[in-house]
Amino acid sequence: MFRLNPLNDFIFQKLFGEKGDEEQLLSLLNAILYPTLGSKLVSLEISEHTRLVADIIGNKTGILDIMAFTDDNTWINVEVQLRDSGNMERRSLFYCSCSYSRFLQAGQDYSELPKVISINIVDFECNPLEDFHTIFHIWEDSNRYKLTDALEIHFIDLTKFVKLAKKDLKNDPLHRWLTYFCQNIPDHTLQEVIKMDSTIKKTDEKMKFISQDNQTLRMYLLHDMALSDQTSFINQAKRKGLAEGIEEGRKEGIQEGKMKIAEKLLISGMTIKEVASLTELGLPVVSDIHSKLDID
Repeated sequence: MFRLNPLNDFIFQKLFGEKGDEEQLLSLLNAILYPTLGSKLVSLEISEHTRLVADIIGNKTGILDIMAFTDDNTWINVEVQLRDSGNMERRSLFYCSCSYSRFLQAGQDYSELPKVISINIVDFECNPLEDFHTIFHIWEDSNRYKLTDALEIHFIDLTKFVKLAKKDLKNDPLHRWLTYFCQNIPDHTLQEVIKMDSTIKKTDEKMKFISQDNQTLRMYLLHDMALSDQTSFINQAKRKGLAEGIEEGRKEGIQEGKMKIAEKLLISGMTIKEVASLTELGLPVVSDIHSKLDID
C-alpha cells in the first residue's frame, strides 16, 4: 500500500491538529519538550484553524500551523517545512510574534502574555550545528544570561536525524517519532516503532483510515504537486533567468510533480483510470507511465 508522507502539511494536520488528536499531539510534544520542561505535559487543547485548508491548496506559505495551549496557558506552535525557502528562522519568529499579538488586548498587562514555544520540523539543514534537535532562547551574549523563558524555539532537522549513527528507538520517544515520520523508512523498522509505541500505533491507524478517503487523498496530491511546482520552477528560473524561467518552470513543475505522483500511485496498485482522474494527467499519459514502469 502506498504510504502517505506523514509530514505532508495536510496529512500532518489531519494526524495532530484536529479535536480528538490530543493524545497523539501530547505524545509528540512531550518527546520534543521534555529536555527543557523537565516534566511531561498532561493535557492540552488544540486550536483548530479552518483557514489553513485554503492556505494549503494555494500553497501560500508551505507551512502548516498547529496551535495548542496547555493548562498553564503556554501556547505551542508546530510547523512543518519540507522545502528550504531560505527564511525559516525569520518565519519562525514571525509566527511567534503572531501568537503574542493574538492575546494582548487594549489595556492588558504585559505580564499576562503567555509563554510561546515554536517547534519547527524541517527536512533540510537550517543551521550549521551538528545536533538534529536545537533549542533557542533569548540570551545576553557576554554573560549567557537568559532574558526570559517566554520565548522558546525548536528546530528538528530530519536530514541530520537520518544520518545519526545510533538511534535509540527503545528508550527515546523522539527517535521513535522521527523514525515514523521518515517516508522512506523500511517496512520492518516502521512496524518495529509501531509495536513499541501505542500512540504511534494510534497515529498510524488514523493514517490508514484517512488514506482511504478520496477527498483526503486529493488534498494530499494537490499539496504535493504544489511543492514540486515550487521546486521545479525555481530551479528552472535559475537556469534560464528569472523573467523567462518563472512561467515555463511553473508549468514544467506542475507536470513533473503530477507524473512523479502518478508513478507512486501506480506502483501502489491504483488503476490507470483512478490515477488519471486524481492527477488530471489524462489516460494516455498515465498509460504511458504505466508501460514504462513495467508493472502488471
